[in-house]
Amino acid sequence: MTRYSKKLVFRIPQPDVPDVLSRDPKVPSSPSLLVLNGPNLRENDPYSRESSAPGASAQQPKRMKKSLSTAEVESYTQPFLDFITQNPTVFHAVDAVARRLESKGFTKLSSREQWNVKIEKGGKYFVERNGSSIIAFCVGSNYKPGNGAAVIAAHIDALTTKVKPIPTKPTKAGYVQLGIAPYAGALNKTWWDRDLGIGGKVLVKDRSTGKIQTKLVKLDHPIARIPTLAPHFGAPAYDPNPNPETQMVPIIGLDQSGTERTSTSESLSSQSTGLLQGDSVFAATQPPRLVKAITQRLNAEDHATTASDIINWELEVFDTQPAQLGGLDKEFIFAPRIDDKLCTYAAIEALLASTSDTSAQDNPQFTDDDSVIKIVGCFDDEEIGSLLRQGAKSNFLPSTIERVVAAVADGQCSPDLVSQTFANGFMISADVSHAVNPNYLSVYLENHAPQLNVGVAVQADPNGHTTTNSVSTAFLQRVAEKCDSKLQVFQIRNDSRSGGTVGPMLSSAMGMRAIDAGLPQLSMHSIRATVGNLDPGLGVKLFKGFFDHFEEVDREFT
Repeated sequence: MTRYSKKLVFRIPQPDVPDVLSRDPKVPSSPSLLVLNGPNLRENDPYSRESSAPGASAQQPKRMKKSLSTAEVESYTQPFLDFITQNPTVFHAVDAVARRLESKGFTKLSSREQWNVKIEKGGKYFVERNGSSIIAFCVGSNYKPGNGAAVIAAHIDALTTKVKPIPTKPTKAGYVQLGIAPYAGALNKTWWDRDLGIGGKVLVKDRSTGKIQTKLVKLDHPIARIPTLAPHFGAPAYDPNPNPETQMVPIIGLDQSGTERTSTSESLSSQSTGLLQGDSVFAATQPPRLVKAITQRLNAEDHATTASDIINWELEVFDTQPAQLGGLDKEFIFAPRIDDKLCTYAAIEALLASTSDTSAQDNPQFTDDDSVIKIVGCFDDEEIGSLLRQGAKSNFLPSTIERVVAAVADGQCSPDLVSQTFANGFMISADVSHAVNPNYLSVYLENHAPQLNVGVAVQADPNGHTTTNSVSTAFLQRVAEKCDSKLQVFQIRNDSRSGGTVGPMLSSAMGMRAIDAGLPQLSMHSIRATVGNLDPGLGVKLFKGFFDHFEEVDREFT
């Protein structure tokens, strides 16, 4: 969620169903939500590079639309922890999602090629943009052009810090430092004294073909640290506004060999000639030991790479501490990058569960008999406004839907048909919400304070920062009833500022009905945050229910 926002959840009266929440009377009450018990489905695989795509099955048995059981909800916890820990940058996260989709029979499409001859009814596909955004979709076997699309839109980027184009710093007091820049609201006080790793996307030139390839790399042992000043030094140690350019520079090593630049004058001289073209080599503009470490890591992964082969890179500095369970009964998840790898993970897993065969787990090629398009969009750059080509405000999602409609319509696609598809569709803008903090109860609006391990929170805002309205709320309530899920509600107080999501920009661009709803978390925009251990699975449960029951619920609304 972008920094300026907060969120909401709704109460569904249900006299026959007891309220399962035990509340301290001083805690703002979260709304009770309707839950319908039901069986479940799902085969759970980790997001691992070792997973392989199984072969296609000749038969395509009919899918039973069952809600997830308690055990299945719990089964998503450890895979989510692994997903967070193993994929620290946005590039790694998108790559992991792509590999997960391929292992379940999805076909990768290229935006640079025609789709008319590739997309078929009953097919499952995905497309990437910039390696940092991804859209996955399934075309129902009974889909007809103009039918609706069931869409879940989330963002896969998270607050982070990025390595500067020329990050070499002059050695100070024997320390080697690295030039970094905050992405969105990172480099806040929670980044002090953390064990930080480095990783991202590296562009490498293949010497045999001359082609430039993209490789992913991560140095996930602690490389960098931003040290605090001890309180013994008085006022400077308590400065509430440290300078992020000069006082929050990470140390990455000690320089005793003279191999690093050792004077400010040398550094300034380098800056004046720090060209990124001509006879200069990219690696020469970077800290030598960092180049060496990344080259060694690439070579360890069977890439025969030298420093001169590296054309450029996009690197992030990230928290290396693994995601882990906490609490007396391990009811919490403590993890970095929850905003918003959490809703991304839940949405992708929901799509897989909704398009998988419950009775034949050995049939990953199964496709359902729905008559709509099911779509999950995971976008980059939400935390900085979504304005880039890989952001939600680009043409990525609308153009993808348009191309799918055109492919199924045998090229006979018209603006009228695309607009009909948008009008018949519905979108969940899935972004994390704010969980109630017991130490700051006064800042929460009464009856609008979501709790952990309860369920997704609908997010309302009277000033258009979210898409939620009465129709979309009623729609999702019906979905929740059908899949045995609970909804909560969040809205900020009148004396607090609100934030935004990808929902309004996408909904307004397509004219699609929409609601904002996401899982609640504590410590939003901290380097580490907290959610409930059941929350990943609870998100999958509701989002799967949305895909499963979209058509029947949609028929209830005129």
